[in-house]
Amino acid sequence: MNRILFETSEICDDIATFGGVRAEHVLNVLHGEVGQRLKTGVVDGPIGTSEIVEIQSGATREGGPVIRVRVCHEAASLEPWVDLVLAPPRPRVMKRLLPQLATLGVGRIFLVGAKKVEKDFWGATLLKPENYRPLLIDGLMQGGTSILPTLETRRNFRKFLNEELDAIFPGTRRIVAHPYAKEASVAVPRRETTPDPRLLLAIGPEGGWTDEEVALLEAKGFARYSLGPRILRTDTATIALLAKLNTEDL
Repeated sequence: MNRILFETSEICDDIATFGGVRAEHVLNVLHGEVGQRLKTGVVDGPIGTSEIVEIQSGATREGGPVIRVRVCHEAASLEPWVDLVLAPPRPRVMKRLLPQLATLGVGRIFLVGAKKVEKDFWGATLLKPENYRPLLIDGLMQGGTSILPTLETRRNFRKFLNEELDAIFPGTRRIVAHPYAKEASVAVPRRETTPDPRLLLAIGPEGGWTDEEVALLEAKGFARYSLGPRILRTDTATIALLAKLNTEDL
C-alpha cells in the first residue's frame, strides 16, 4: 500500500478510524507510531496526508489494532487515462487482473460478451460490487491514487457497439488489441486533436477476437494494435498493453 484510502463513512470531524489489513500494514510495514504522517486519501475523493493520533491494540472483534488519524486531504488525485472494453477471462484470472487495472490508471471497464467468453462467467460472484470493489481499492492504494474505476457488463457485444459505444465514448481514440496486426489498420487520432484525450482500448478473450468481431470494432473506429505474433493470456496482454501505451506518444 503506497497510499491508505478511507471510505467517506470512516471519517468524522477530520478523524479517520480504521482497522484490518490497513492498520496491520501501517504498524507492521510502515512501523507506525503516534505523530507519524501517512500518505492517505478518500475513495473517489481528494488525497493528502494524515497524522496518527491514536493506536489501540486488540480493539477489533478479531483482536486486531485500530488506528485513528487526523486527515488533511487537499490535493486532487491523478486521473485515469484509459478506458477498457474487455472480453473477460476466467473469474480467477479476472480476480488477479482487477487490482492491476486500477493501479495502471483504468477509469471505466466494460466487460463484453464476445463469442469466445465462457458462458458461465456471467454468473460469477466476482461480478457483485461487494466482491470486486475491494480488489479495485487495493489496486488504487498500490498506485497511490484514489479515483475508483467503474465496472459494467454488456453480454450482447454487437448491441453494445452499435447502440451504446458512441454515446458513452464520444470523440475517443480507439485501439483494438490484435496479435495479427502488423500496423494500425486506421490512423489513431493524437491526444491533442480529439475531444476526449483518454484512450479506449479493446482486449479480446483468451482465444482472441473472431474476424467478425474485429471487423465490427474497426467499423467503430478502432485501430488494430499488436504486441507481436505471440498469443498472450488476457491478463498478460492487458498489463503489457497498458504499460506500453502509457509511455507512447499517441
